[in-house]
Amino acid sequence: MGRYLTLHEPAAANAFHAAGLWRDETHYDLLTQHATERPEAFALRDRARRLSYRDLKEWVDAVAGELHTADLRRGERVSLWMSNRVETVVAYLACARNGYACNPSLHRNYTTGEIVALMERLGTAALFTEEGWAADAGTTDVRAELYGVTSLRKIFTLSAVCDDDTSSRARTADIGIEPAANADAVSYLAFTSGTTGTPKCVMHSHNTLLANARDLVKDWGHGPDTVLLSLSPMSHHIAWVAVAQSLVAGAELVVDDPPDGMTKLDWVIETGATYVMGVPTHAIDMQSQMAARGLERLGSVSVFYMAGAPIPPATAETFLNQGTTPQNVYGMTENSSHQYTHPADEQETICHTCGRGGPAYEIRIFDQENPDLDVGTNVVGQIGGRGAALMLGYFDNQQATEQSFNRDGWFLSGDLGLIDDQGCLHVVGRLKDVIIRGGHNIHPARIEHIAVKHPSVDKAAAFPVADERLGEKVCLAVLPSAESQPEADELLTHLDEGGLSKYDMPEYFLVLDEFPLTASGKILKRELTEWARQGRIAPDACRFETG
Repeated sequence: MGRYLTLHEPAAANAFHAAGLWRDETHYDLLTQHATERPEAFALRDRARRLSYRDLKEWVDAVAGELHTADLRRGERVSLWMSNRVETVVAYLACARNGYACNPSLHRNYTTGEIVALMERLGTAALFTEEGWAADAGTTDVRAELYGVTSLRKIFTLSAVCDDDTSSRARTADIGIEPAANADAVSYLAFTSGTTGTPKCVMHSHNTLLANARDLVKDWGHGPDTVLLSLSPMSHHIAWVAVAQSLVAGAELVVDDPPDGMTKLDWVIETGATYVMGVPTHAIDMQSQMAARGLERLGSVSVFYMAGAPIPPATAETFLNQGTTPQNVYGMTENSSHQYTHPADEQETICHTCGRGGPAYEIRIFDQENPDLDVGTNVVGQIGGRGAALMLGYFDNQQATEQSFNRDGWFLSGDLGLIDDQGCLHVVGRLKDVIIRGGHNIHPARIEHIAVKHPSVDKAAAFPVADERLGEKVCLAVLPSAESQPEADELLTHLDEGGLSKYDMPEYFLVLDEFPLTASGKILKRELTEWARQGRIAPDACRFETG
C-alpha cells in the first residue's frame, strides 16, 4: 500500500463527510451505479466509439485486470500519455477501481526526456501511451528511453489510429482484487502547467475532485440528459473536472476528438453537446467561426463553461445574445473549478465576475504584501481559499506545500482579485503578472478586457517590456479580427472610452499573427516578454494623447 505525506486530517475529513461534501464513493463507484441502473445509456464518445455505461464498465474492468496482472500494488502510480480518446478515460477509471494513483497530465508537446524526468519523480509503475505520441518521436527511440525509468514495469502502447475494435474489451470475471473503497485516498496526480520553473505535482483524492463536481452539477442542473463535451485536452485538469461531472450527473462525456476534416464547431454540433467546457480561447475561436458561417446558435449548447484565463466580457455577452448561458469559472489544478457563476445570475454578474461558487470551497482576499491579513470586500488582494475541493498537497514537495498557505491555513493562489458586495469574485490577474511602472501597479486583465471589445481585435495580451527608467512599461499585443487591422491610436482611444486610466495606458503596441500558448491554450505572456527582450518581436512605441 503506497503512503503519501498529505494535508489530510481526520477531523477535517469527518467534518466534510458530516456536511455531505465528501462521501464514501469513488469515481468507479459512480460508474458502477450508472452501469447497474442505466446500462444502455450513453457514457463516453470519441470519433470512433460511443460507449454505453455497461460497455464502459466492462472495458474498465478488463483494463483493471491487466493492471493487476502487471503486479501493481494499491497506491502505486500509473501515468497516461495519450490523446483525447476513450482509452484515456478507461485507463483512469481502471486505476480508480484498483486503487492506483493516476497521473494523466503528460502533454502531447513534451519530449521523451521530459516525460522520463516526470515519471522518475513519481516513480511511475505503469504507463499508457500511443504510437508516435512524443514530440521527438521521429528522432528518438521512445520505448528504450521510457524503460530507462527504473520504477516502470509495464507499458501499454495503443495504435495511433482510433477504431471501433472491441477485442480489448473482453469480460473479466475475476480481476483478482476487490474495488478500492477509500474515497479519501490519493487517486490523482497532476503536474501544474509549469510555464515558469519546474512544475509542481498536485495530489487529489476522489473526494476532493468530486466535491467540486457535485456543486457544479447541482447548481447547474446537469443530469442524464446532459451531453458534456470537453474541448480541453485530456492532459489538462479541466478535462478531469468534466469527467467527474459526467459521472456525478450520469451524463454522456464527449472528448475533443473530431474526425479528420471536422472542426471543433462541427464536432459540437454533430454530437448534440448541451454543455461545452473549455478556455476562453476556444470560445473566441468558435464564435469567430460561427460568424464566418452565419450561424446564429451554437447547436444544442445551453451552457458554455470557460476557465483557465479571464473571460472577455464581450465573449460572454455574445453567447448570451445567442441563447447560450456562459459559465464564468475560476479555479486551478489545486482546487478545480471552485468559483463559478450560476444560471440565474444577472448579465452583469455573468459577464464581469466569476460568481460566488459552491459550498465545497470558500474564498477570502488577503493583502498583497502580508498574506496573513484579510482585506475584506471591494479591495484588490491575493485570492485565498480552503474547503473540501482543495488538493491534499504537492507530491514529494513539502516546501512548496508549506509555502502555499498562510498562517491560518488558507491556500494562496498567486492570483489577484476582489470580492464585491454580492460575494462575487472579480479576478484582476496574476500577482506575479502585475506590471509595475515606476512603482504603479498595472493589472493586464483590465486592459485586455476592454481591448477585445474593439471590432478589430480578436484576442489581446498585455505584457511588460523592460524600461531602464521606470522598470517596466506596458505593451499591448493583439490578434486582428478577420474584418480589419487595428491601429494603435484608435485602440488607445477605445481603451480610454472603455474607462481605462491614463496611468495604465500601453506605451507599446504590436499586432501578431498568433500568440505563444501553453498546452491548455493559455497565452504565454512571459514568452512575449522574452521575445521582446531578444528582438524576435519589435513593439512600436505609442502614446495616448488626451483631448
